[in-house]
Amino acid sequence: MNLSLRRNPTARTPAVLVALALLTTAGCAGNDDGPPAATTTTSATPHGYVAGAQESAEQQSRLLLSDPGTGQTRVLDLITGKTHRAAPRPGTERLTTDGRFGYFHAADGTHVLDGGAWMVDHGDHVHYYRAAIRDVGRMSAGAGARVRSDTALTAVTGEDGRAVLHARADLEKGGVGTPRTLPGTYAAPVVPYAEHLLTLAGDGKGAPEAVVLDRAGGRSVSLRVTCEDPAGDAVTRRGVVFGCADGALLVREDDGRFTAERIPYGRDVPARERAVSFRHRAGSDTLTAPAGDRAVWVLDVTDRTWRRVETGPVVAANTAGEGAPLLVLETDGTLHGYDVATGARTARTERLLAPRRAADNGASGPVLEVDRSRAYLNDPAGRRVYEIDYNDGLRVARTFDLDLEPRLMVETGR
Repeated sequence: MNLSLRRNPTARTPAVLVALALLTTAGCAGNDDGPPAATTTTSATPHGYVAGAQESAEQQSRLLLSDPGTGQTRVLDLITGKTHRAAPRPGTERLTTDGRFGYFHAADGTHVLDGGAWMVDHGDHVHYYRAAIRDVGRMSAGAGARVRSDTALTAVTGEDGRAVLHARADLEKGGVGTPRTLPGTYAAPVVPYAEHLLTLAGDGKGAPEAVVLDRAGGRSVSLRVTCEDPAGDAVTRRGVVFGCADGALLVREDDGRFTAERIPYGRDVPARERAVSFRHRAGSDTLTAPAGDRAVWVLDVTDRTWRRVETGPVVAANTAGEGAPLLVLETDGTLHGYDVATGARTARTERLLAPRRAADNGASGPVLEVDRSRAYLNDPAGRRVYEIDYNDGLRVARTFDLDLEPRLMVETGR
């Protein structure tokens, strides 16, 4: 395999010493060389210790990459710049992630790959881990399965609306375990959240309503708020968002009490311009979605507001939120940055990808993955991935040359 890494001389250098100092202040044991060793004065398990994993002072980002045509699969370590081979997954139609595991969706089932990088958020501090990359196994749900996870459960909802639960601990140990089937069918993905399960359900005679299930699948709360023609969902710090015909529905928990709140568009929106698939930075409360072919919706969950940004022909869009620019890959192959508040374009790259039509994107077209400091854009035809510093005028910080066409890409370690 031929791999070359071209680095911009101004690319970032992690502030490891500062981060280590912050972790020490927060009372988190650990170091960059491996799990903390036991001391001679205590046998207690150190705070944050995970067997078989190495705790690190910074986010351990990795990209999972797949070429559906050949089945080739790679894991690109964004810390070292090295790629790792994984078992081929021919027939993969979609690739999704929950921040650690990659889910390769194919007609014969969903294959699970442990990307070996993840984070644990304790609210006042965060732990970052890295471990071996390994195959986990195959789930029976097919290409259209929707996988949602929290720290304890992974819920898999099939195209037929039936859902099963996998114990997260089984996946972490390297196997899919024995799934537990939930009763009934659902009109949206089942989402583990706040020690419950959130979804939309109905009798087929009207719009489904938001429901809260217990971990066994029994109905805990009926929120009596409906969501007509649901499409798209996202988990944010403010709650779980479901896309609806008239906007969005936010379901959240506060001190054990669940509520559902509508966030309407505030205008008539044609069906073809609805937000039906959300993209955002993990942990952010700002969501993006195409608004037809020539604009992007930005949903601020904190302020409960929609904003439509007129951009031009859209191939892919995303944002880190919280004052960061809206990033839009347009059909001419250039990446554009927009000020969300004003809609004004603030930056533009040279052509990075070959021109394409917006309608050509589909499930295996270019995507934008965004974390707290960088964005990643896959170029299938060029066999490369670009790392973009979106806080520095969309500067191309690094270019990773690959030995496969990375038509599918997700970022883990978040």
